[in-house]
Amino acid sequence: MRCAFYRADLCPVGERLLARAQAHPDDANAWLDASFVLQLLGQRAAGLDVQHHALAIRSLYALPAPARTPTLNLLVLMGPGDFMANTPVEFLLQTSSIAATVQYVTPDLPLPEEVPDHDVLFVAIAQSDANALLLRDVARMLDGWPRPVVNRPEQIAHLSRDGVCAALDGAAGTLVPRTMRLDRAGAMQLTDDAFPLIVRPVDSHAGTDLQKVDDGTALHAYLATHPASEFYLAPFVDYSGPDGQFRKYRIVLIDGTPFICHLAISSHWMVHYLNAGMDDSAAKRAEEAAGMAAFDDGFARRHAAALAGIDSRMGLPYLGIDCAETRDGRLLIFEVDNAMVVHAMDDPGRYPYKGPVMERVFGAFEKMLHRVTSAASN
Repeated sequence: MRCAFYRADLCPVGERLLARAQAHPDDANAWLDASFVLQLLGQRAAGLDVQHHALAIRSLYALPAPARTPTLNLLVLMGPGDFMANTPVEFLLQTSSIAATVQYVTPDLPLPEEVPDHDVLFVAIAQSDANALLLRDVARMLDGWPRPVVNRPEQIAHLSRDGVCAALDGAAGTLVPRTMRLDRAGAMQLTDDAFPLIVRPVDSHAGTDLQKVDDGTALHAYLATHPASEFYLAPFVDYSGPDGQFRKYRIVLIDGTPFICHLAISSHWMVHYLNAGMDDSAAKRAEEAAGMAAFDDGFARRHAAALAGIDSRMGLPYLGIDCAETRDGRLLIFEVDNAMVVHAMDDPGRYPYKGPVMERVFGAFEKMLHRVTSAASN
């Protein structure tokens, strides 16, 4: 992932892995690694096919051992899929002293009767239509589990866009645009007083096929070019600041405490960190650095009630939030998810302020796992 982030050529790595896998057909590690490389190269379908082959060989994998003597053994439950299908725990654990193994489960591959001994189990499976049955099955598998479980699957199941909207309805200090899940026919029946809207296919992420439509004609044109059967639609909220810029925050809640992971600033309403021009603007980076330095006494304090409400209503010790501030001072919620990518891959020369901030996030995640383990043993 780091190589891809820095636009290094991954083809030689992929070729070596595939050659190794072909020479050793039972080498599940090689097949699984090759699946990740193929996905990073943009070959998603091929990567998932290779992943399926790897999981048919073996469903249990060890993450790289920590540099220090392990202080805790973590078992991570993941489901099959691309990089949005699970919490990216590899990033969260990269500086920790935790030894982790990943157990993949699928609807056809339940949790084995015997799993590695562990101190705590973390459910990394993300909410999606594809994972709905899997989350239900995992909840049954974990009923009465003898070790503490972090991020219960029955709570993760509520993280659909319309599910989050319902769960946070009336939460103090928040604005959660009313999200509708409609099939194609239902969307076609919307009247003009519903616009402007933002529309996306169900289970799309990272802005894929996300569009703002200002009237019924624009919505019909959108539907004509997108083959999905169901869509999420929500009112568009203009959250631009006095300078016309849009600011989107990525925050994680760990044991209820908020931590900032990035602040993206863009002239376009659909803000993603990689397309916001942060690399090219020293002024934007300076604002992000200042926002990070003042986060605890500024943003987190202004929205303390809203963030506490989200924590209590969602009931997940680890949770990601994409959000902004409205002009009237409320916390505008775009997405609440357990599988958002948070990382420390940014160039330290250009982003010297980010490393220490992300170390706090990783340290809090490790501390949370230790707290849960200690509480269970007392």
